[in-house]
Amino acid sequence: MMEKPESVQAYFAGLDGEARTALRKLVDVIVAVAPEAEEAIVYGMPGFKLHGKSFIGYSAFKDHYSLFPMGGSAIDAHRGELGDHVTGKGTISFAYRERLPVGVVKKVVRTRMAEVDAKRQ
Repeated sequence: MMEKPESVQAYFAGLDGEARTALRKLVDVIVAVAPEAEEAIVYGMPGFKLHGKSFIGYSAFKDHYSLFPMGGSAIDAHRGELGDHVTGKGTISFAYRERLPVGVVKKVVRTRMAEVDAKRQ
């Protein structure tokens, strides 16, 4: 893994083509569901903040890329659909060569949005 990036733009500039393409697709899905979220460095990785709170992160690795929903409850809510993509307590991983399961990623993002919104009430 790379050292902590200075910005999301700097992070993407340091990626190879395959990783950059995969993460851009993931970012596009997140933005489609949460257009009001702001790109930011969250917990030392690229991600998004929602209403000023760390909301979701992502990162590229050698053999895969991962989505970090910043808590296990969004993963637990969709564990059946995520299947083998759940690789850690708070980690959803995808192989570069596989098709991104857009539908379930959107569900995870919506669940995280609901959690953030509920904490604002």
